[in-house]
Amino acid sequence: MQNPRAERIKTDPDPFEPFCLSQGFRVGDVIYLSGQAALDLEGNIIGAGDFDAQADQVFRNIDQLLTTAGSSLAEVVKVTIYLTDMSHFPKVIELRRKWFTAPYPADSIVEVRALALPELMIEIEAMAIAGVRKTG
Repeated sequence: MQNPRAERIKTDPDPFEPFCLSQGFRVGDVIYLSGQAALDLEGNIIGAGDFDAQADQVFRNIDQLLTTAGSSLAEVVKVTIYLTDMSHFPKVIELRRKWFTAPYPADSIVEVRALALPELMIEIEAMAIAGVRKTG
């Protein structure tokens, strides 16, 4: 059996390029995404001061990268969610219902003092599968 290759996942333009990191990789049927924040493709912050707008942009970014990698939000198996204010936790539950389907992904949620840019309120890194269906 041949070892899988790590294929870079990226958009064009790539808003992560200036930060010297990759948006994600697909290794075989597993997809690893870097933490996604409320940035558009040009690197502009979307929804400064508006948690809901930022969260929607984060999920749109994850969805776009997963589609590029041959997967979807329905195939996410693990997320790590970083919040600058844990008072948004109830909204995170709503976000899970809105963007994911059962069986829901494994999840860790952490409050942090700050994210990469001071205006950011949420960041999510994700792992997904492609070419395989998760079951529950």
